[in-house]
Amino acid sequence: MQITFAESTLPKEGAIVVGVLEGRVLTPTASTIDTRTNGALTRAIAASHFDGQKEQSLILLAPSGLSLTRIVLVGLGKAAELDALALEMFGGLAMSHLLAAHDTMAAVMVDAIADAPLPLATMAAHITCGARLRTYRFDKYKTRKTDKEKHSLQELQIRTTDFSAACKAFDPLNKIIDAVFLARTLSSEPANVIYPESFSNEVCHLKKLGLSVDVFDEHKMRQLGMNALLAVGQGSARKSLLIVLRWLGATDREARPIALVGKGVTFDSGGISIKPSASMGDMKWDMAGAAVVVGVMQSIAARETPINVIGVVGMVENMPSGTAQRPGDIVTSASGQTIEVLNTDAEGRLVLADALWYVQEHHHPVLIVDIATLTGAIVTALGAHYAGLFANDDVLADKLRAAGEAVGERLWRLPLGDSYDRQIESDAADMKNTGDREAGAITAAQFLQRFVSHSVPWAHLDIAGVTWSKQDTVTVPKGATAFGVRLLERFIAEHCNAQEVSRPKERDV
Repeated sequence: MQITFAESTLPKEGAIVVGVLEGRVLTPTASTIDTRTNGALTRAIAASHFDGQKEQSLILLAPSGLSLTRIVLVGLGKAAELDALALEMFGGLAMSHLLAAHDTMAAVMVDAIADAPLPLATMAAHITCGARLRTYRFDKYKTRKTDKEKHSLQELQIRTTDFSAACKAFDPLNKIIDAVFLARTLSSEPANVIYPESFSNEVCHLKKLGLSVDVFDEHKMRQLGMNALLAVGQGSARKSLLIVLRWLGATDREARPIALVGKGVTFDSGGISIKPSASMGDMKWDMAGAAVVVGVMQSIAARETPINVIGVVGMVENMPSGTAQRPGDIVTSASGQTIEVLNTDAEGRLVLADALWYVQEHHHPVLIVDIATLTGAIVTALGAHYAGLFANDDVLADKLRAAGEAVGERLWRLPLGDSYDRQIESDAADMKNTGDREAGAITAAQFLQRFVSHSVPWAHLDIAGVTWSKQDTVTVPKGATAFGVRLLERFIAEHCNAQEVSRPKERDV
């Protein structure tokens, strides 16, 4: 589907989307249409429960007086609350109706609104962002589609007065959406298609954007002492890999980078501690953390973000076999710390442990954020509405939480502490890889913290409950969500802005 920007004149064919403010206040274009249709909009609204609140909509078919197929009224809510998220919800809801119809063309009319906090071009850009986010679907393997599954819409026009400025404002958002779609697709692919080697092949395509990509094989990882990561994959016929992506966008290419670390378990059977068969197929997306890191790296490279960032993803497949690690095995991690593996299904933390240690020892980051579908316990605690946030630094935690609120990817901070840390003490090694059932998401984070220097600000995002949606939402169709791409991209952008503000100005000579 093609998205274009055009003048704000009324189209002569297809469907049209107009906004209505809370209290049934028509926007200028809606008012114009109401006049041309002899009050059809006013009468339809009066006969319905639609009053212009957010996430409300009303459809009029074949309106008299116009050559359009349908008019879609979408609620904007209160003018003063039309922030980026509200506008994206408007665009996503509009697109959900347009995709369900059989029109080949549609137009969204974007009007200037008194008391709205954003400029018109920015409003149009975020409406377009929400609309495009809603278009994603993973159906490449469907060879036969019902009429309902076939989308007829070929062109979406965003019509507004300053359409050239709107197009320019949308461009950076469009690059972020490309990254979101990449992460959704990588997470959606079945495990016979995406495994460590094929994942690395996909990542290598990003070199064309200026990213540096290094792929470490098992021989290299053994040299680095990554026995914890290697132990997870030793039961699989697929070889494990560590992928390192580098973007050196700062003026000082030697400046310490931000580090992103992702868990990439391309399929998690649980290993010898095998999972129940029910829903095991979902474990194809246990590499979603790695997909998010790759998506963020694509986004910052495509946008030429002026900062240095390192992305590290550990790619493994956790399978049961005669060579698989056993409950009770003890492995020595790259940090030199020993781990008693009591549950081979608590494997993601082993992968992250060596990846976290590697990025500190070899790239000396200014801060680290790891992201992983790490525990079922976080799903029990927070459901599908928030991701878990753990951090050793309050400032970092607050900035991540604020970034998440801004893009609708919300985080809830949980505690860390010595009492939880004692739950992973082992009688036979430096630690065990699970703290039993109590506070499972917290003890997993405590485990990771043991591989992070106290002097490095670090945060852990547990996205197990939010990485896959069981139903459509306004901007996220059912399936892989790519939760974390927009959050981390926003966080990095804000970090750049903070650096710019704090940088001393040059004084005139």
